[in-house]
Amino acid sequence: MSVKTPPGQDSQSQAIAAARQARKKREKTYREQALKLYPHVCGRCGREFSGKKLVELTVHHRDHNHDYNPPDGSNWELLCIYCHENEHTRHLEEDAHGGTGEAETESDPGSTHRPFADLAALLKQHKKT
Repeated sequence: MSVKTPPGQDSQSQAIAAARQARKKREKTYREQALKLYPHVCGRCGREFSGKKLVELTVHHRDHNHDYNPPDGSNWELLCIYCHENEHTRHLEEDAHGGTGEAETESDPGSTHRPFADLAALLKQHKKT
């Protein structure tokens, strides 16, 4: 795909512009299809969208592959912009933590502060006095 750019624009800027243009074209195609297939309701929070608010309803790719767009919509779900962002954040966190879904592991203990670590000893000492 060739994109006309103003003189002096470097190849990286051209590549970014081409990627953005391709994304807009791709999004318009599958978004329009998804809006025809599904009710205008967020699949997570259940909010309904219509009129000017319809722009807040986005298409989420269930397998996170934005190039897999089957015409039956089986890889899509409509999410509001807030739930969509949350879904992608959860996916990134899951990847960062090895797919366990839990932030704390043996190699990453998280917080090391244990406020009740010596509570049993203190209670025993208190009973003796």
